[in-house]
Amino acid sequence: MHLGFIGFGEAAFELALGLKQHGLEKITAYDPLCNTEPFKDLVLSRAEKASVDLVDSPEKVLQDVNAVIVAVPADKALDVSKQLKSNLQNGCVYIDVSASSPDIKQKIAENVNEQGGKFVDAAMMGPLPVYKHKVPILASGDGTDTFIELMTPFEMNLTKVSEAPGEATAVKLIRSIHMKGIAALYLELLEAAHEFNVDTLVVDSISETMNAHTFDETMNRLVTGTSIHALRRSIELGGTIEMLQSANIDSVMSQAAKTKLENLAEKNLRDTFKGKKPEHWLQVIEACKGQIVANKIL
Repeated sequence: MHLGFIGFGEAAFELALGLKQHGLEKITAYDPLCNTEPFKDLVLSRAEKASVDLVDSPEKVLQDVNAVIVAVPADKALDVSKQLKSNLQNGCVYIDVSASSPDIKQKIAENVNEQGGKFVDAAMMGPLPVYKHKVPILASGDGTDTFIELMTPFEMNLTKVSEAPGEATAVKLIRSIHMKGIAALYLELLEAAHEFNVDTLVVDSISETMNAHTFDETMNRLVTGTSIHALRRSIELGGTIEMLQSANIDSVMSQAAKTKLENLAEKNLRDTFKGKKPEHWLQVIEACKGQIVANKIL
């Protein structure tokens, strides 16, 4: 097994380090910063620590590898695939771990497939410094089965999503709505709680509510309940926003939530569900989607 890396930043380094420790002997990498100050020493030290052979061009990486992990910034991923495709060996597995959009992943897959290569959209779902090569990875694309077969002996934690490039990344990007969004929401909440000297009371109250049920149960209750109470809850948030503004606290998250609730209230799902809370969040999503389709027809 011979693995290549295009881009040898932190993610590639952590993957390579773990794989080396689990017996993958042949790893070759290229990074454009290996000859650029002030990053040169960092790239070289990482390569030495992971026992990775650094080469001076991406084409040299592709000469004799079974698979190549392309770990470049999302805004560079498509251009890199165009640059590399003429040098891809037939059957080579091209694994893109960037956070590019599903549309971009599909275009990269087309470039890879044109040269007889197999494509994997790989979404890393945890911190690399903690998990290294065992980080949970969701994978999709026509090269996924081969990728899993090649890397299972080295204990990579790979889960197949589908044969469709972009679907693995879609999971990660959609998950980010919650993970990044809730962190921003917490910042606004805690700033307000601290300003009004009610930190403990607020945190304890929310903890009691959130810890009483599973995430699935809480999410379902909040979404289904909001579907018929969106207007009232948006008005209540208006009071929250006034309070925050009076204390010169940034209320951008509360304002965004208020707008979302107002948009939901305009769909009048209270009438759709005859004032009765639906049983499952999917009913809410389908009702909203149905209204969008109906409006397009009209």
